[in-house]
Amino acid sequence: MTINSSSRIVVLGGTSGIGLAVARRAADAGATVTIASSRATSVERALAQLPAGIVGRAVDASSGDAVAALFDEIGTFDHLAYTAGENLTGLPLTDYTVDRASEFFALRLFHAIEAVRLAVPHLAPGGSVTLTSGTAAFKGGPGWTLGAAVSGAVVSAARSLAVELAPVRVNAVAPGVVRSPLWSGMSEADREDMYTGLAASLPLGRVAEPDDVAKAFLALMDQDYVTGTVSVVDGGTLAA
Repeated sequence: MTINSSSRIVVLGGTSGIGLAVARRAADAGATVTIASSRATSVERALAQLPAGIVGRAVDASSGDAVAALFDEIGTFDHLAYTAGENLTGLPLTDYTVDRASEFFALRLFHAIEAVRLAVPHLAPGGSVTLTSGTAAFKGGPGWTLGAAVSGAVVSAARSLAVELAPVRVNAVAPGVVRSPLWSGMSEADREDMYTGLAASLPLGRVAEPDDVAKAFLALMDQDYVTGTVSVVDGGTLAA
């Protein structure tokens, strides 16, 4: 299903970083795009950066009722991109608690699956869902047990849902480190040090920009013979 002026795309978490870049690329391709995020101020700020015609809604992705109401308002659409997520920080095992783990998994996995469940009755024939994972699914490290676990779970969920929901296509994108607001919990100096250090270790010599990852989302929407797969966008992270 080629992305064009007849395409209708919903981006949950579409007001910053990867989600914002997905919305911009989809709009540039002529699609009708609806973005949603929990904060009205974030929606307004995103709309000011995007092409005219994009619809924005303040919707808490952790509320099934709110997501269901959004989908009912939109009606039928072709593609769902789920990019919602809170700031990323490492969590050493010594700081682990069940409550912190549950909170970490909630928006990235539990509510993502709920959004898929609610979207299915609204998806047009040939439609698709694209979830967000990460390269931690394949290569963890100290402090990233939860990040690796939830990223791996998203990959497994996408593969299972691709079979259960066929012919709706379900895929995932697994970025490496992306220069995005997900790291805003760190100081600017620490963020830049992290980006610089990682860039030096990667074959492509830089960390990803949100638009690098957005290209993969649009490609998975566009490619109608791909389902249950993971598009890794990592600048060579897994190869290095």
